[in-house]
Amino acid sequence: MSVDLVGFLGVVLVAYVVPGPDFLVVVRSATEHPAKGRAAALGAQSGLCVHMLAAAVGLSLIAARSPAVYDAIRLLGAAYLVYLGVRAVLAARRAARERAAGREAVGGVEDGTDPRTPEEEAPAHGRWRSGFTQGFLTNVLNPKAALFFLSILPQFVHGGGSTSRQIFFLGTLDIVIGVAYWFALVAVAARLRAFLARPKVRHGWELTTGWLFIAIGIGVAAAA
Repeated sequence: MSVDLVGFLGVVLVAYVVPGPDFLVVVRSATEHPAKGRAAALGAQSGLCVHMLAAAVGLSLIAARSPAVYDAIRLLGAAYLVYLGVRAVLAARRAARERAAGREAVGGVEDGTDPRTPEEEAPAHGRWRSGFTQGFLTNVLNPKAALFFLSILPQFVHGGGSTSRQIFFLGTLDIVIGVAYWFALVAVAARLRAFLARPKVRHGWELTTGWLFIAIGIGVAAAA
């Protein structure tokens, strides 16, 4: 097996560092609860597994060459991002109305924080499932992830061995690097939870990430 590891690692690191839908999902989930952030990270990487397997057997090539299939995947992904954004914006506005009406939950501290967030009170399995599902769907419905394995990854595959085997190797390396990167990001984002737990800050964070999801979704849908 002969692959250009140095070049591949450089491209992969840049791809992860540049913020995208996966980045928003993982960070937002981590600020709600570290376990949900890790679940979202694993969900996103599981989505990459699907793209890797599809590329190895040629299914992604069929989708990439069929405008109808590609557009269907793109629009589904865009709709899901908009859904996440709308849900975040509505949740922020609902929380703001409740605070204004004096219906804040008992147990807040003097600086306005509420130590018990909805995510902390939710069952652990439900929290994990929610994070994993969001990460998985955001990634698996992103046609750019499929095109990465079809157009960029093969550039680092050389002759002298099975192409499918090399794609599996590089794809697996990509997924492992991604898990390490996302988990490190979750650890950093989780440290901001106390700050983001303040009602006004949480409101701004929910609105900002919500509108970013909506903007990215619209951008994906409008892309040629």
